[in-house]
Amino acid sequence: MAGQVVIVMGSKGDLEHVQQIAEQLDELGVRYSKRVASAHKSVRHLLALLEQYEEADGPLVYIAVAGRSNALAGMIDANTVHPVVTCPPISSAFGGADIYSSLRMPSGVAPMVVLDPKAAALAACKILATSDAALAARIAAYQAEMTQQIIAADKSLA
Repeated sequence: MAGQVVIVMGSKGDLEHVQQIAEQLDELGVRYSKRVASAHKSVRHLLALLEQYEEADGPLVYIAVAGRSNALAGMIDANTVHPVVTCPPISSAFGGADIYSSLRMPSGVAPMVVLDPKAAALAACKILATSDAALAARIAAYQAEMTQQIIAADKSLA
């Protein structure tokens, strides 16, 4: 059964980061949508958006993209039974300490933290692949290609 990924960014300023996630989802042939909602500035909008997706059939994974005080991932996770991956843009502001808001969540709230955008997309795809054999095969082919690239690089040095 084909699933989908819902990428929720805290602001349109996160679009470049989101685009990297989307490219990996495209490469693996996974359906996704991009949305903007803030856990701080548009709580009602975020909850209404989640309601729309919660009513959809099929497997679903959310990817939250928000920096600074990343309440977005926790807010999504606390209001869904579906997996949530958070992929905050890394910032040098505050010595990078804003990442802690993604790492420390309240009890009962458990979004997975994956810092690399393409890796976040891959994690979401692997979750969906547990109920989609065709997607699992595409992921295996992707991994086999990476293996071949490493072997070729190794042979080129010999």
